[in-house]
Amino acid sequence: MREYRSEEIRNVAVVGHGGSGKTTLVDALAFVSGSSKRHGSVRDGTALTDFTPEEIDHKYSISLGCAVAEWEGAKVNLIDVPGYLDFQGDAIAGLAAADGALVVVSATAGVEVGTERMFREALMRKDPVLFAVSMMDKETASFDRAYEQIKSRLTQRVIPVEIPIGEGSAFRGVLNLFSKNAHIYKKGTKSGEYEETAVPDDQRSRFDRYYQELIETIAATDDAMLERYLEGAEITREEALGAMKEAMKQGTLFPLFCCSAELTYGTRAVLSKLVELMPSAYEMEELHAFHGAEGTKTVEIHATDDAPFAAFVFKTHSEPHVGDVSFFRILSGAIVNGQEVYNATRDTVEKMNHLSVAQGKERIEVPRLHAGDVGCVAKLRNTHTNDTLSTREHPVRLPQIEFPEPLVTFAVHASARSDEEKLQQGLHRLHDEDPTFETHYNPETHETVVSGLGERHLDVALSRLRRKYGVSAELTRPKVAYRETLTAKAEGQGRHKKQSGGRGQFGDCWVRIKPSTRGQGYVFKDEIVGGSIPSKFIPAVDRGIQEAAARGVLAGYPVVDFTVELFDGSYHSVDSNEMSFKMAGILAFKTVAQKCRAVLLEPLDELEITIPEQYLGDVMGDISGRRGQILGTDSLGDGRGTRVRAVVPQAELHLYATELFSLTQGRGTFRRRFKGYEQVPGDAAQRVIDEAAKAQELAEV
Repeated sequence: MREYRSEEIRNVAVVGHGGSGKTTLVDALAFVSGSSKRHGSVRDGTALTDFTPEEIDHKYSISLGCAVAEWEGAKVNLIDVPGYLDFQGDAIAGLAAADGALVVVSATAGVEVGTERMFREALMRKDPVLFAVSMMDKETASFDRAYEQIKSRLTQRVIPVEIPIGEGSAFRGVLNLFSKNAHIYKKGTKSGEYEETAVPDDQRSRFDRYYQELIETIAATDDAMLERYLEGAEITREEALGAMKEAMKQGTLFPLFCCSAELTYGTRAVLSKLVELMPSAYEMEELHAFHGAEGTKTVEIHATDDAPFAAFVFKTHSEPHVGDVSFFRILSGAIVNGQEVYNATRDTVEKMNHLSVAQGKERIEVPRLHAGDVGCVAKLRNTHTNDTLSTREHPVRLPQIEFPEPLVTFAVHASARSDEEKLQQGLHRLHDEDPTFETHYNPETHETVVSGLGERHLDVALSRLRRKYGVSAELTRPKVAYRETLTAKAEGQGRHKKQSGGRGQFGDCWVRIKPSTRGQGYVFKDEIVGGSIPSKFIPAVDRGIQEAAARGVLAGYPVVDFTVELFDGSYHSVDSNEMSFKMAGILAFKTVAQKCRAVLLEPLDELEITIPEQYLGDVMGDISGRRGQILGTDSLGDGRGTRVRAVVPQAELHLYATELFSLTQGRGTFRRRFKGYEQVPGDAAQRVIDEAAKAQELAEV
């Protein structure tokens, strides 16, 4: 592989819904270009960028994969990203590393929720977008249906550049609207060869209709060109391509192609247009980075070789017998094999040994990479996703990728108790590879909790945990961190006396307990007068009360928001000590709290749910069924749907993401944040108390 400079490099993220043919298309593009020697298949488990055991087993993309296609003097870095929303984190990382997006739409399934989500993400990043209708050879394929769905559900500014000749088993060629010719593919072709002919007579009217639409749309992007067109002047191919490229950069035009990646039909045209229409790394606007490891001053980053080196790590992948492989995009400067770089994010120096370009699971070592290119390197000591690599002389930190927040949470337990330590290590390594997979220990429920973007996401994480780190684990519904509080005032005595020959134990205290305002926490007041309890023993009473309160009154959950007044007691000059008064405090709390009408509190989350308006009734009904309270609804305008704000008990939100996905056909999204604690209604509280009693009985058996 020769060296490519920034003006010769195209960085393209291949995105779309799961099963739309992205990975098959990436495989075909790399093969047709000659950069890959084998035309693989997802069905057979030989696809270029789906090579992990989990991807081969499930037959869909789980992680971001990179491939290269060398075509017409350019290097096209193809970043194949997962389509299912459970693995959306890698899709967003792929878009962050690219300069444009190739949105793949299935000719059979049409526009799906993943297509919508990734197209919106590309628009938000102001990336130029090119559409490709894939799988034109499949039964029930329809180019016109896919085109109409793109127009109605994604953008009215899409315009076909190629249209198919035949569909399904009859798909045999395309009409190229730029060249005004037909490409008839050679049956059995392995690399997309075709015979260029005049437009067949039976396709002429269809060609004329689409050609007129194309030229009028392109001419409308430029006033001078439109005036010439209206005067009857011909718009040349070069003028049309130049105007389309500029319109793509402005986000006002989106060209549409068609292909069959499995047969390689149409792949050459897609490659050519990626080179002709997608901006090179050199043409992209400058970025802004923070100067220095701690500074807030910003500096401009340009994709030129003579600028200081700066690169962004957008993916970390762990391989057996290799360790972590870091994928990075060079934003400025060039790098040579073995060069030392500075990680400004973590204030550490790394050596870039075995500098490589990824071609699926293979890594091709290269001596140098230029500004704008995508590369990878193994065994960096302390570099992770979202880190910036630069130089000591010019340290910079680039803005980090904003990954989606986890939506589904489970408790995780090692199948074998002896594997608990390995489990913790493995979970943290999985987080290093995938920032959307999170893990932490909940001290209130004494559980290790894992969170991800969906149930499928967590199932795959456990599969990786078993394969890579030899740990089998099980997922269970996480416990809810209930709390208890008191609603009435009472007072009483705690007296601890023990005599067993020799020095005994004696502690005696009187306390008054009363409820506090919600959120005030625990308050201890020393109101002893006259020295009925020596001051040195008073902290022990406080500790005893806190220890007893942590064990609860009703169901073993911590008691919160109450005030204790220690107002009287007695002691023995010989037998009293700190332990005796701590025990007295425990007994005092147990005695008095029983009279204070304890109630159960549950944690509440505030949800902000965004849905298409037609699902509003179903979603609000579901919220009500979860004991939720609707705070309000807002129309977002511009077809962006409706936002629902609600407060729902955490106990009712397990797998809510799955239910919302089902209710809205995958188009609903939500964010949640902790709201506070409120009293549990009577029936629900009794169920929690009964379950706690059963758990206690089982623990004692």
